[in-house]
Amino acid sequence: MNSTEIIKKAEQEIKEQFEITDEIRDYNQEKVLNAFIENRVAPEHFYTVSGYGHDDLGREVLDKVFADVFKTEKALVRIHFASGTHTLACALFGNLKYGDKLISVAGEPYDTMQEVIGTMGDEETRRASLIGNGIQYEEIPLTAEQTVDYKELENRIDKTTTMVLIQRSKGYSTRKSLLIEDIEKICKIVKSKNPDCICFVDNCYGEFVDKKEPTEVGADIMAGSLIKNAGGGIVEAGGYIAGKELYVERAATRLTAPGIGSEGGAMFNQHRLIFQGLFMAPSIVSEAVKGAILASKIFDEIGYNSSPKYWEKRTDIIQNITFGSPEPLEQFCRTIQSLSPVNGYVTPIPEYIPGYEDKVIMAGGTFIEGSTIELSADGPMRAPYVAYMQGGLNYAHVKIALKKILEKL
Repeated sequence: MNSTEIIKKAEQEIKEQFEITDEIRDYNQEKVLNAFIENRVAPEHFYTVSGYGHDDLGREVLDKVFADVFKTEKALVRIHFASGTHTLACALFGNLKYGDKLISVAGEPYDTMQEVIGTMGDEETRRASLIGNGIQYEEIPLTAEQTVDYKELENRIDKTTTMVLIQRSKGYSTRKSLLIEDIEKICKIVKSKNPDCICFVDNCYGEFVDKKEPTEVGADIMAGSLIKNAGGGIVEAGGYIAGKELYVERAATRLTAPGIGSEGGAMFNQHRLIFQGLFMAPSIVSEAVKGAILASKIFDEIGYNSSPKYWEKRTDIIQNITFGSPEPLEQFCRTIQSLSPVNGYVTPIPEYIPGYEDKVIMAGGTFIEGSTIELSADGPMRAPYVAYMQGGLNYAHVKIALKKILEKL
């Protein structure tokens, strides 16, 4: 069979998965629409103020819409977050002080978060990290099957544990990303051992992939990036934090300053884009998930180890393909780059990037730099040489890319 025939055959066999994805999309789209209607979003909320950003009506309503969508007491939605890592760092530093204890419940967190915590990085980076500021840190290793060790979690959580870090997506690892049901189970165990322990979820790549978000199943606070799922592919920068009001406001004081919190920060005419991006997000995420399902099916068909499998329940937009050696990983990323609408003529090469210990190859011919809701692929240059493919503003683009990859292979 040629590449077109392989893809057509695959599409016939994944119809059920596509129907499930459509149902989730429709549910989330209605949830978002209702939040807009309930908060009476109007053109005046797209205007902005200057200077200190006081009395910004649009910013206040934007926060309320996000809070309603995620079923939380409060949300903080700001373009001032430089990245997902910055957003997560504000939530951590805002809610942890000297002597507190943080436990990562699913092994090592994502590479850039290890520098925030202080387990990696040079001397100056470590000095500025959580550990450098006197916060205790522990990790609960994964089981031999690369799953959360619930028994060890129950043993380790006690009255001295201030916060647990729950990373929903796999990051640069080969473990399975955590399903909403997994997050709910973790939160229940933690709260049974210490009701005051803060359950914090890194929700990057996970928004709108399922019908529920972590804050609907026990998480106290969660954070994510607006150039990933929640921005719908059009938001130019920023992040969000949502959860219990106390914890969100504490995080806000780290973004701005004590005494200012969530009350300041001019948004520079970005309101409309963020409102519109959120409204588009359920449908854009659905397109990316369909692309990931097709990719999973295709790579399985041609003999590559790819995860998650096309029939498995999804919790994020990431599809990883294990190549086992550096050359095919580099070739894969270069093919993705060559099929990008922006910088399609550029050849990616592995390079050291701030926040990562290993060289990383990144294919990101995206309209917004670093956007991973747009079709992109990347991977660290270390064994087992895994490509992490994610995003796709429309399913057709992912399908075109997969067709070309099949032809090259």
